[in-house]
Amino acid sequence: MGEILVGACSWTDRALVSSGWYPPGRRDAEGRLRHYAERFPVVEVDATYYALPTERTTRLWAQRTPDGFVFDVKAFSLLTGHPTRSAVLPPGLPDDVRGPKALDEVWRRFADGIEPLRETGRLGAVLFQFPPWFRPGVRARAFLEQCAGRTVGRPVCVEFRHPQWWRGAEQRRTTVDLLRSCGFAAVAVDMEQSLASAIPPVTPVTTGRHAVVRLHGRSLAWGVGGKEDRFRHEYADAELEEWTPRVRELARQAEQVHVLFNNCCGDAAVRAAARMRALLDG
Repeated sequence: MGEILVGACSWTDRALVSSGWYPPGRRDAEGRLRHYAERFPVVEVDATYYALPTERTTRLWAQRTPDGFVFDVKAFSLLTGHPTRSAVLPPGLPDDVRGPKALDEVWRRFADGIEPLRETGRLGAVLFQFPPWFRPGVRARAFLEQCAGRTVGRPVCVEFRHPQWWRGAEQRRTTVDLLRSCGFAAVAVDMEQSLASAIPPVTPVTTGRHAVVRLHGRSLAWGVGGKEDRFRHEYADAELEEWTPRVRELARQAEQVHVLFNNCCGDAAVRAAARMRALLDG
């Protein structure tokens, strides 16, 4: 039976910080991370999607967390094909920021930035969350294979936002085979299933090293509302209990399972994570 780690998709989200979950004396940068890491063994880093991480910052994260704590680090937006503001790009890149030379440099800086986490055993996985327009096909396969070549030696998990990746038995087998060939873990997703853009809650294990579940909440405003509207959801026990047998089955097939709550509205994510841990513990 593999290890199950439960946590949230941020410890710095403004709504969480302002919710009162952090006690007095633990509200500075160091105090927040230490407080979080005393309660959960895993966290997802969202900030690395918006700006390249620095070695100094990730080294501080490693110093402020206990042995066994791990960070799942979201890949920088440019590396997953998302729009990226020029203001967050490193200086001196070629004019064609999506050209091979520029991407080589951005990949290098991203890898250097998270190296202290890898060195200290605190790198859980690099999360590649692809945009909704990233759909199955020859170009997508080539892109994933390039990512595999650039991430050798680092664990990677992949979340698709286009539902076609997991719809239909034949396409599902093709997706599983592709992720396995790249050495990537598939991310299982919980979200509102009545939406046309909904990703089915499939749970394939594509690498024996780890598996990842991300629970986004079940808001009907997913993809259309503001951030609080998109993620406003309080998980009921019945909804969490839908996932407990699935998570246990993942743990029977993978060495480590990360269960991460992304309903980041106030302290909803950390409360859901604590409740999920209790349910899994029986």
